[in-house]
Amino acid sequence: MDFEGSQVQNAIYVSGESPWPISPEEWEALAAEALKPGPFDYIAGGAGSESTMRANLEAFERRRLRPRMLTGNRERDISVEVLGTRSPAPFLLAPIGVLSIAHADGELAVARAAAATGIPLVLSSAASHSIEEIAEAMGDAPRWFQLYWVNDRDVVASLVQRAEGAGYGALVVTLDTLILGWRDRDLRKPYLPFVTGEGCAQFFSDPVFRSMLERPPEDDMLAAAVAMLATFPNLGLTWDDLAWLRDRTKLPLLVKGVLTGEDAQRARECGVDGIVVSNHGGRQVDGAVAALDALVEAREAVGPEAVVLMDGGIRRGADVLKALGLGADAVLLGRPYAYGLAVGGQEGVEAVIRHLMAETDLTLALIGGTRAADLDSSWIAASS
Repeated sequence: MDFEGSQVQNAIYVSGESPWPISPEEWEALAAEALKPGPFDYIAGGAGSESTMRANLEAFERRRLRPRMLTGNRERDISVEVLGTRSPAPFLLAPIGVLSIAHADGELAVARAAAATGIPLVLSSAASHSIEEIAEAMGDAPRWFQLYWVNDRDVVASLVQRAEGAGYGALVVTLDTLILGWRDRDLRKPYLPFVTGEGCAQFFSDPVFRSMLERPPEDDMLAAAVAMLATFPNLGLTWDDLAWLRDRTKLPLLVKGVLTGEDAQRARECGVDGIVVSNHGGRQVDGAVAALDALVEAREAVGPEAVVLMDGGIRRGADVLKALGLGADAVLLGRPYAYGLAVGGQEGVEAVIRHLMAETDLTLALIGGTRAADLDSSWIAASS
């Protein structure tokens, strides 16, 4: 058994205190204290009334695990392998942009924590550090690249080529952010970190994007940031465009932002290697279907052999196992590790990861499971 949650648990008991928060709620509260209101709300907030954010959490509450006794599961395995990438736990770190607003080291701290724990990182194309910087920090550790499909194909092709050259193992294309959602918290301040150059590293370091500028970002950061933001609206994109991208990369290709069975099937027909069921953590469409509910529909649509991941509302080990039981091959962890970064930098992120790994393993043990990857819907009940 590669990882045993009781070791993490026992270390806390023996030491007499925990150096880090225990619950996700504690991490969030400490992050709120550590950050200014603008950065904290940018990370913690959602679209409109934030009903989609709440729905993500409530969907997990509506499901219950069905424990089985005396299964002889002393030996357990919570590891998974997705598209050739192995993870010691059934989750990856979701792409979160602009993490320099949470901690000075931003994605570098997250990358080092991911490498230290073996958990794959999905690097955002809105990161504060470049593709190459993160690759250097991670060495041979597993990593994927998330792509915002901007409205300049030459820039898109350049970003993909750089990710391939820097050893990223898969490409995750976000479909649900072709234009920015209405976010009350950010508009109220107002706060959008990109206008001050935060989260622009992939573009400011890209040779194709730089060639479009009259002056380099080092000389005119504001103009460069405005130019980057101008590339983002891309509502003319269609499913037919995926063929162009598929032809330009040999990497496994996943699409992120699928919320219906129809879109899941269409993605498969377009030749993608996997889908990520996601509503962007409730940050884009207010009133959208909960990610866990959409997972059930998507899995039914594409069948048992397709690669399906999900994010949105993952907070506890039980959440991870519920998602696996309802059809996910793995999940993506988002806000909790951003809070860990805000509270404790790299060490904070590592603590969040190890706590979730421990809770996942202990929960699997207690419900009688042996391999997390083998869970199915028979382990899940709907609450009354």
